[in-house]
Amino acid sequence: MPLRSDASFLPQLQRLRESGFTMVSLNVGMDQTPATEIMETAAFFRDWIAARPDEYCLAGSTEDVADAAATGRLGVAFDIEGAESLAVRPEFAEIYRSLGVRWISLVYNRTTGIGGGCHDDDPGLTAAGERAVQAIQEAGMVVCLSHTGWRTARDVLERADRPVIFSHSNPHALKAHGRNIGDDLIRACAATGGVVGINGVDLFLGGEPTPERIAAHVAYVADLVGPQHVGLGLDYVFDQEELRDWLNRHRDRWSPELGYRPDIAVAPPESLNGIVEALARQGFAAPELDMILGGNWLRVARRCWNA
Repeated sequence: MPLRSDASFLPQLQRLRESGFTMVSLNVGMDQTPATEIMETAAFFRDWIAARPDEYCLAGSTEDVADAAATGRLGVAFDIEGAESLAVRPEFAEIYRSLGVRWISLVYNRTTGIGGGCHDDDPGLTAAGERAVQAIQEAGMVVCLSHTGWRTARDVLERADRPVIFSHSNPHALKAHGRNIGDDLIRACAATGGVVGINGVDLFLGGEPTPERIAAHVAYVADLVGPQHVGLGLDYVFDQEELRDWLNRHRDRWSPELGYRPDIAVAPPESLNGIVEALARQGFAAPELDMILGGNWLRVARRCWNA
């Protein structure tokens, strides 16, 4: 959703409910977003959701997630892409959690005081990054490594004592791009008990974001580490005009030389049924589909949110 106190796009959450989703994580900020703006956006989203209890619920616990599914509502949690604000103020992690944030990725494409970005020189996890990881985990949130450089990601995974995720990253073996991740990182993520979420972005899928292509990426990860370590993280952007503006204004983070372009395509919420059918054609049985379509994320949440 747009990172501002703007309700014009929030009604489109209904598209997720109508498509069969029962849980969504909304981004409320990135590395370049000031902490005060992150808090303001989260507070605004919270108020909007709380005013519509028949349709939505703030999913702060795994019990809330189950209740949302049982009552036909959409559970909503928040995430932050980039932990730069925690480099100086790791205590902000507790504030973010109180506002509904349940996972934080460490770095967003470019290197910061936390560690290396996937499109930059990667010096590895810094001392401030180690403190940020500790603060995220102690606050009862999940550490995410999407957009993070491979060296920094390895540093985190080698030290992990609870599940770490790649919330929306695809296998590099199927599409060679810096935003995608190698087999060693997929295996290391699985070793922590974590999950790799396959995104629906054409640039990282290697072509049009069709259900068949998304299912092929899911199947690759499942074949490598088992279906218990893969899920969906489509990364849909509701305000396409804002996306085009961001790509044009922030070419340091999304360089055209790396394939980023204004007409980038992302699989919409309405693709869900097609993705499920494509996964079934890949040979996934009902118990495996249950894991891929939410059970794996719920297992990580039980381990980390309730810590």
